[in-house]
Amino acid sequence: MEIDLALLADAATIDASGKLNILGIFDRISVTQFPAQHGRVTLVLRFTGGTSEIGSHEVHIRMSDPGGKEVLSLNGEIQLVGGPAAQNGIRVPHILNLDGLVFTGPGMYNFDVKVDGEHHVSLPLSVEGPQGRGAAA
Repeated sequence: MEIDLALLADAATIDASGKLNILGIFDRISVTQFPAQHGRVTLVLRFTGGTSEIGSHEVHIRMSDPGGKEVLSLNGEIQLVGGPAAQNGIRVPHILNLDGLVFTGPGMYNFDVKVDGEHHVSLPLSVEGPQGRGAAA
């Protein structure tokens, strides 16, 4: 299984036909002070696989701060389901709304995604604070 789409956005939806709609893609946020709480970060992923990968797969998402310390850890499961169109590959979009994330200081935060224990993608998020002040004391 692979992840062929991974991004951070303001919002996303999946309509009844399976179409993915994404609003406000970003990889950087600016805040006025630290710690800073961000209203919503939407993690958008699309899992792809072939018919040999039909079934259940474990997914682990980890967010770390600029020093590598774990801020968030989520474990879940995704099901790849076959059908007539599966011969051409299976695509499963997934949306995860992360509300109220707290950023303790400026720097590069990372979202790492593993599937079945194998690392597939890292998404960096740059958090910038007040100019010239760095992290708040």
